[in-house]
Amino acid sequence: MPPKFAYVTLVTNDDFVIGARALARSIQACGSKVPLLVMTTFRSAAAEALTEFNARLVDVQPPEVSEAFVARHAKEQIHGRNPFTKGNKPAFHTPLDNFAKLQLWQLTDYERLVFLDADTLMMRPCDKLFGYPEFSAAPNLYESMADMHRLNSGVFVAKPSAETYDRMVRALDAPEAYWKRTDQTFLEAFFPDWHGLPYLYNCLQYVYFNLPDLWSWDTVRLIHYQYEKPWQEGHPKVQQLKPLIDLWHQVNETGTLPEWVR
Repeated sequence: MPPKFAYVTLVTNDDFVIGARALARSIQACGSKVPLLVMTTFRSAAAEALTEFNARLVDVQPPEVSEAFVARHAKEQIHGRNPFTKGNKPAFHTPLDNFAKLQLWQLTDYERLVFLDADTLMMRPCDKLFGYPEFSAAPNLYESMADMHRLNSGVFVAKPSAETYDRMVRALDAPEAYWKRTDQTFLEAFFPDWHGLPYLYNCLQYVYFNLPDLWSWDTVRLIHYQYEKPWQEGHPKVQQLKPLIDLWHQVNETGTLPEWVR
């Protein structure tokens, strides 16, 4: 794989560092030699320790935006106007931090980047994603087939470009702009002709119990632990998601995937 390719994730607090650690270990367990870049908005001992897993830390901040934009996208505004009714977002989730993902378009030392949310886990090799065009993302599929028309920004393929980033910032903070699901809604609007990845490259955990006929242990490539996180104790979906939670803990604690993963 050319050195100008990399996987990228984002951490904005030590809770997401926990997820990034398991993600890094899963990439290694799948045999990928592609490096992992960890965009981080802060530094801590836990974040620094990610370098033990062949990860490079890159300091970033969300794009500079107006005070009015910040007010419209504060947690109480986002969750108040558009409450999450399907699952529970953890308390450490801060919506405005999501826009820091856009900074990856400034990493112009790289030809192609594959972004992976820190709450994803690689089950099988995914390096072929670097052959997909910008902008490629999987559907936001987790409740019904009606979800297929919306993208999920937990996994996507991007081509860094300073020009693209400048256009993004201008579009992001347009007068009265409001992005209902933050970066996800913005990216869908910015790339209206987005290329659809197979959902198995971003298999949302709720597929496991909402759409069991679409859950395939034999072919899933990336599991995305949307809403409740597998390192949270006693969350409402623990029993429904127990096999997925157990899998995450195995990877996080041992750096190995189950023997049945081929």
